[in-house]
Amino acid sequence: MKTLFIGGIKSGKSRLAETYILDLSPLERPYYLATTEFFDDEIQARVAIHQQRRKELFITLEEPVKLFETIEKCQYPVLIECVSMWLNNLLHYQVPEVDILEELEAVLNLPCSMVFVHNEVGLGVIPDNVLARQFIDLSGKAAQLMGQYCDEVFFCSAGIMLQMKQKK
Repeated sequence: MKTLFIGGIKSGKSRLAETYILDLSPLERPYYLATTEFFDDEIQARVAIHQQRRKELFITLEEPVKLFETIEKCQYPVLIECVSMWLNNLLHYQVPEVDILEELEAVLNLPCSMVFVHNEVGLGVIPDNVLARQFIDLSGKAAQLMGQYCDEVFFCSAGIMLQMKQKK
């Protein structure tokens, strides 16, 4: 089972995804794959909030780049928090878009249950710089790919999730 939680920043998607995956696997601790690299104090403060909230409920894995290599070893459901930061990291390391999308598709084809968290960034204005436009375009392509492969998709806003796609 693959599930996508997508929404804007501070929409509640992370908290909702955490609750969802804990309900999905009540007898085992799911994995929490944290993809954020610490580039500044503000990001570190945001990560600390997530770490405090999840405490001992998850088996935490930290990997900012090698998503497939990390997830293929997992035996329990995996929460990927978040795909947007993973994309950001790969753009920072100048990984070609085609390689990024191929790796994401390989991850989506793995047999384990996964819950993806992703920022919706396509609802705003077109940025005035090339890198931001590249990120938005890549993010949109990644969202479409996840939407295609995931059994369920939830859009999150104001701490509420709206189901956009249901398992058949």
